[in-house]
Formats: sequence, C-alpha cells, structure tokens
Amino acid sequence: MDAQKVDTFMMINAKYFESHHLNAVREKLLTLDDSKWGLVVTMQFKDPSDSLIVSLLGGQLGIDRFMIGDTGMGIGKLLTCGGFMIWTIIDWFMIMGATREKNMETFQNTFY
Repeated sequence: MDAQKVDTFMMINAKYFESHHLNAVREKLLTLDDSKWGLVVTMQFKDPSDSLIVSLLGGQLGIDRFMIGDTGMGIGKLLTCGGFMIWTIIDWFMIMGATREKNMETFQNTFY
C-alpha cells in the first residue's frame, strides 16, 4: 500500500491505539494491497475520550465496559454497583487503555 496513504491514516487514527502498537499497525498496513484500502478507511474505532466520559458518568452501571465490548466486566459492574465503586474508580484510570486495546483487537481481527 502507498506509504503516504498509510502515514495519513496513522496521523488521523493514532489516538485510537496504544503507542507501542503504532509500529505494528503501520507495518501491517504497508503490507496490504491497494484493494484492501476501502476496508481500512471504513473501519470504526472506539474513541478513548468518549469511553472516559461514559466511565465517569455511568461507570457504576458498567456502561463503559458494555460500550467497548467487554460484556463480562460490564455485567460484573452492573450487578455489584461498580464493584462497590472500586472497579468504577479503577476504570476511571484504565478505561482509555482498555479502549485502545479493544481497537487493536478489532484491527487484528480484520487483517490477520
């Protein structure tokens, strides 16, 4: 794939991935043929900032975890009122990283 297209994609979407994943994403995109570019451009990633806002407002109910696709943790938080607020407070610090990891899983499941 064209390096300029890949670099543009990386600049626009870097916030959706952990910094240590960026090289792997770039390398994978460079190895793809141009026929896959339509799939690359239409991929939807979860915004870590949105996850943090939802975690602050609805973390007790597990809404943040449901939103990123972590259903098991969402159910656990829902049934225990956010793990008696312990999980809720921990997620305020960890939800952005968890969202970026889920985005990487989405990327890997699409192209690997």
